[in-house]
Amino acid sequence: MLIAFNKPMNVLSQFTDEGKWRGLKNWIDVPNVYAAGRLDRDSEGLLLLTDDGKLQAQISSPKFKTQKTYLAQVEGTPTEDALEQLRRGVTLKDGKTRPAKAVAIADPNLWPRDPPVRVRKTVPDAWLRLTISEGKNRQVRRMTAAVGLPCLRLVRWQIGPWSVEGLAPGEWREVQL
Repeated sequence: MLIAFNKPMNVLSQFTDEGKWRGLKNWIDVPNVYAAGRLDRDSEGLLLLTDDGKLQAQISSPKFKTQKTYLAQVEGTPTEDALEQLRRGVTLKDGKTRPAKAVAIADPNLWPRDPPVRVRKTVPDAWLRLTISEGKNRQVRRMTAAVGLPCLRLVRWQIGPWSVEGLAPGEWREVQL
């Protein structure tokens, strides 16, 4: 079984609640499924859950290089130089990232975020679509910050062939393997 879940902001990628943060049990009442990878509490979007340990490893292990696509709202205006740095790979404290696919995109008109992203009238923001094939801790946020574009909102849109398209925050569906 494979489940695609649109994880809302401020929800943990685990079934147990922790302090003021809610866990997956508040949305998904399916026995014996576990998250294939993580999505930070302050990030939104696609989280895959499965009852198949081998599939879980294939999706989440960096050695399989499963591509993950994110939509990132960033502070500032992306330059071609910043995008090219992301495409070549960025050096972070824990090493250089693999090259990413990185393009500036129009506002994707996503669902409203709760709480909303702060808006500063004097600082522009923009959207990027980034596809990576590894999963260092908070990698996309650290990559965009490293090229001068701090991340304001991060939505994982796709993992391999599976997408969050058509799912509202908090909704899930079983998907084909």
